[in-house]
Amino acid sequence: MLGQYFYHEILRKTVIGFGTLFNGIEIRHQADDGQDMSRMKVPLAYGPMQKFLAKIEQQPTIQGRPAITLPRMSFEMTTLNYDPSRKASITQTFRTLNSGVADNVKKVYMPVPYNVGFMLSIATKLNDDMLQIMEQILPYFQPGLNITLNLISSINEKRDIPIILESINMSDDYEGSFDNRRAMITTMQFSAKVYMFGAVSDSPDGLIKKVNVDYFTDTNKVVAKREQRYSATPRAIKDYNDDNTNALNKALAAEQTVLSVNSSANFSVDDYITISGENMQIRSIAGNELTVYRGVDGTNVIDHVSGSTIDIISGSKDATLPLTGDDALIASGDDFGFNEMSSFFTDFKEYSPSQGKDV
Repeated sequence: MLGQYFYHEILRKTVIGFGTLFNGIEIRHQADDGQDMSRMKVPLAYGPMQKFLAKIEQQPTIQGRPAITLPRMSFEMTTLNYDPSRKASITQTFRTLNSGVADNVKKVYMPVPYNVGFMLSIATKLNDDMLQIMEQILPYFQPGLNITLNLISSINEKRDIPIILESINMSDDYEGSFDNRRAMITTMQFSAKVYMFGAVSDSPDGLIKKVNVDYFTDTNKVVAKREQRYSATPRAIKDYNDDNTNALNKALAAEQTVLSVNSSANFSVDDYITISGENMQIRSIAGNELTVYRGVDGTNVIDHVSGSTIDIISGSKDATLPLTGDDALIASGDDFGFNEMSSFFTDFKEYSPSQGKDV
């Protein structure tokens, strides 16, 4: 376990994502007539504010300018704590495709939740500058703001990371002589709810292409009989093999549900077909006329001209059978539907994944 090298840059990406939130803050000073006299993008750097305050107190350079000026913002990562409230099973894994590599399945253990603490410090000379900066930050945190990070680039594992505003502390030092520089300082404490992933390994099992769920009459399976099985397999919602099964011999308006084809010999009731990107399902067949459901699978209902190509979205349509046709050609990342089936039993058997049968 320990000693296997991996580095997903999760903490680094979290630090960069947090800092990017405050990278566009600016302040403006206006004249009496309301026109902008000056605009300034507030500098942002990673590091403790004490370091920047020390530079402010340094002697001016030969040109008469101090080493650093205000306003200025800085942030730093301050804490890293385990979050048991978001804990998942330490032995549970999930499988995913390696980004950019077809059929290369990867296995990853469920991530470990951690809260990363950040402190954002704001230093200004003028009270109005401080108020402008704070007013550009506070409305977005209620008290949290989500950012999306690609935590593991190799498998394209993107997650929304909540950034929670925990507390605000304001200070203004009036003490000292008139020669001392005034610095108003506001510190904001944040926590980012991130997930730490372990090593990514190859999976010998491949992608999940079938799911069986058994229902029993009682929670005690020793005495309970198996009542029902729900099976589901992926169903393609677009044509992958360009079979060009047939063509319309009449134009089809968007409001029509009966389409005329050259021959209905290759069609069956409940078949899914697609015409120019619109999916349909065949309800009935009479001669060379097909009565269909329009706009299936969330596709748009549109007009179609005579001669438009008709493709069958082929597959077994039976969740108990192996994937065939377009169902077996679904590409990684594509949307898909489901072939579903329910079976009923009165026995004490269970499905064995290792043997591939009921035992």
